[in-house]
Amino acid sequence: MMEQSERLEKQPIRKLLFDLALPATVGLLVMASYNVVDTIFVSRVVGNVGVAALSIAFPVQMIIMAIAGAIGLGGASVISRLLGAKNIDKANQVFGNVISLVIIISLAGLLFATRMLTPLLYLFGSTETILPYARDYLGIILYGTVFIAFGFSVPHIVRAEGNAGIAMISMLISAGLNVVFTPFFIYVLGMGVKGSALGTVLAKGLMALYLFFYFLRGKSTLSYNLSNLMLKLDIIKEILSIGASSFVRQAAGSIMFIVANHKLGFYGGDTAIAVLGIINRLQAFALMPILGIVQGMMPIVGYNYGACLKERVRETIYLGFKIATIAATLVFIIIMVFPRFLMLIFTENSLTIEMGIIALRIMFAFSIFNGIQMVAGGVFQALGSARAAFLLSMSRQILFLIPALFVLPLVFKLNGVWLSFPVADILSFFLALLFIKINFDIFKEGGHSTQTGPSLSEDVC
Repeated sequence: MMEQSERLEKQPIRKLLFDLALPATVGLLVMASYNVVDTIFVSRVVGNVGVAALSIAFPVQMIIMAIAGAIGLGGASVISRLLGAKNIDKANQVFGNVISLVIIISLAGLLFATRMLTPLLYLFGSTETILPYARDYLGIILYGTVFIAFGFSVPHIVRAEGNAGIAMISMLISAGLNVVFTPFFIYVLGMGVKGSALGTVLAKGLMALYLFFYFLRGKSTLSYNLSNLMLKLDIIKEILSIGASSFVRQAAGSIMFIVANHKLGFYGGDTAIAVLGIINRLQAFALMPILGIVQGMMPIVGYNYGACLKERVRETIYLGFKIATIAATLVFIIIMVFPRFLMLIFTENSLTIEMGIIALRIMFAFSIFNGIQMVAGGVFQALGSARAAFLLSMSRQILFLIPALFVLPLVFKLNGVWLSFPVADILSFFLALLFIKINFDIFKEGGHSTQTGPSLSEDVC
């Protein structure tokens, strides 16, 4: 099965990036679409309080995604470079450690969160009205933690070996089943927000089963081996050092939502929390094409860097910046021109719609710059530049957005919450440019990325 990974160093970059980014983008869009569908069903059946419950529960889901994404992206970065260096045995060891980490951390998180569910929901900004709905929803989601984490981590490994089509199919399976399960549980069985949660867990479980059999059937360059499940300190350190930037980005997003929910509850009540829940679904959907480009780029960059093909690395990066900027511009135009239509997809409540129109136009004011920052962070990860990826990933949420959420509402009230998002976008964009200029020596002929310590796939070029 080496042909799948070897094409990363032989196929023309434009075709290769298209082949890898398109399935990733389609899969991500489909996954984001079922979150949109879930929200629509909950909004129509349960109302604003149901959507607000999803918004309150979202930080917990983000933490699950943060941990799984960190392990998956960190492992994928190491594996792609090891495959480029033709070190298959070591790549299999890393793969085994990824699986073990996902299972162990997921079970530990499940035990903690189920014991602390109600206090956590109050911490995340729940009101008395929202609490029972949020508890019903999250109580089911938590029991599917292992499946959800598996679904967010393992597709990165599949893409790392150049098999983006399989990763896309797994996402299509999950999304398709979720779209079928959710309306059945909500409408037919009358389960409300519980139905939304149950549909998500069952769909993720079947997605995990599909990926398990993909590796078990020997279709992959990588393979399961019980001996590789034994955790090794050097492998764990490499995975987590690279994945830390992804974790910080997602975990910071979780903290940001907690702060935002509290501020929105204070300045705008349950309706404002529901508006953020709707916009969060729209934003996730809108950013998926850019994220798909980043995910398509990473195995190309990592593999060719490991194979000492620096010119292919540079070509991939420049092309990624160009495509991501075009995608971000299209998103900006759609949001600015059609905000009412977008809100009407989710709700007919006039107060929610009018508040949502204002929020959308403010929050997406500088979204045109998101592509540069997202691509830069992904490339630093792919090259193993852990420190740069970490600092860049934490910049938007921790350095800029969270402080803005504390300061701007003092002056602009509810609009200050919405205004915090574009302020963070533009500041993190300029920081990304600075990091590229200072640290990104790979742009220079014969240059190397900035490493931050020993690596399992040392630069031997």
